[in-house]
Amino acid sequence: MAETHNAGYFSWEKKAAGDDVFLAEKSMFPTLAAAAAQPARDNDPAAALASVRRELGEHGGVNMSIEPSATFTVMEPETMRRMFTGELGPDRDFFIYSRHFNPTVLNLSRQLAALEGTEAAYCTASGMAAISSVLLQLCSSGGHVVASATLYGGTHALLTHFLPRTCNITTTFVDITDHEAVKNAIVQGRTKVLFFESISNPTLTVADIPELSKLAHDKGITVVVDNTFSPMVLSPARLGADVVVHSISKFISGGADVIAGAVCGAARLVNSMMDLHQGALMLLGPTMNAKVAFELSERIPHLGLRMKEHCRRAMEYAIRMKELGLRVVYPGLEDHPQHELLNSMANKGYGFGGLLCVDMESEERANRLMHHLQNSSQFGLIAVSLGYYETLMSCSGSSTSSELNAKEKALAGISPGLVRMSIGYTGTLEQKWSQFGKAISRMRDSSTLFNKN
Repeated sequence: MAETHNAGYFSWEKKAAGDDVFLAEKSMFPTLAAAAAQPARDNDPAAALASVRRELGEHGGVNMSIEPSATFTVMEPETMRRMFTGELGPDRDFFIYSRHFNPTVLNLSRQLAALEGTEAAYCTASGMAAISSVLLQLCSSGGHVVASATLYGGTHALLTHFLPRTCNITTTFVDITDHEAVKNAIVQGRTKVLFFESISNPTLTVADIPELSKLAHDKGITVVVDNTFSPMVLSPARLGADVVVHSISKFISGGADVIAGAVCGAARLVNSMMDLHQGALMLLGPTMNAKVAFELSERIPHLGLRMKEHCRRAMEYAIRMKELGLRVVYPGLEDHPQHELLNSMANKGYGFGGLLCVDMESEERANRLMHHLQNSSQFGLIAVSLGYYETLMSCSGSSTSSELNAKEKALAGISPGLVRMSIGYTGTLEQKWSQFGKAISRMRDSSTLFNKN
């Protein structure tokens, strides 16, 4: 018999052992489910964020106070026992230790749950902490993952090298656009997770989230989607995904000054990850600092505005670069293989993403282009990462995808000269485009720069 409790914006269930595959025998913590996670009108993430539980400062300040404490006191010794049995928890403002839950981090988690339209979320110290914790929670020794062949290099290395060596968890990589290949890669009884990026790093391939989710669910497999490239633009959980992970360090932060991540999903999953005996988040301890959580919570309200401008400029630059004869990859262009797919899945009004790629075919030409864009015209900065207010550029094959060997890069469709650009929004659009043109004019070997087809 399930016992249901409600307090403020929270609701949760305490169930007997065996009632749910994700829930531990004694759920020490309530879920993070909040009114903010309810479906917003027209599925607009901005509307969901606007309805999130509002925290005010200790003395009535419009901004919440930061709770930097590592540990928390109780008035009576008996209270601590009740907290450790799960009878009392964060839903009633009872906190034990900030590796478990911290009030400031909890507030940010509510915002992430609202953003992605999930019941719950848990914010971590990095995006890789979020990804690795989820995979370790969902897969046991001998488990199997089916994953896109085109992934961020760190994720690919985790799946290719680290998890097989340390946990006996193996992965089959497939072309995520080939649904038959996905089906054929699933091993009945062993495959636990289908993992892919909503828009792939760095090739900008768009995954058919509804179809892939249906395919996986028919086989009893959990769908985990990395939505780092497209917050606000896509809502994978509303499209069928079970778990959404983020590197908050990127667009959500926007400042290139913090490292952070998030796991967004069902309350039962988050509860299981916080279990005292079996929880990956609880036991591995990828804890977010409360001061970082406060800073991030202040940036999320204008994420929608920032994403719209990132996407607007990326679209405009992609059109103009293509007109110059450059080999441009951008999902907003009609010649992109998944343009119509993305258009059908995207939240209206947010565009097609803030990243574009220019394929220079060779690393030497890619490096020369980036040199002029940074050092001759100040169009952008040669740096990894993305989502910054300045344009950031990198040659993916020799940087963020360098963990892949030559064969793996070929399978992923990563050209040696692929320049990934995260388009910023500083200055005016015409000013920055003029800087781009100046760099192009400095390129000496124009015959190899442009697409003559």
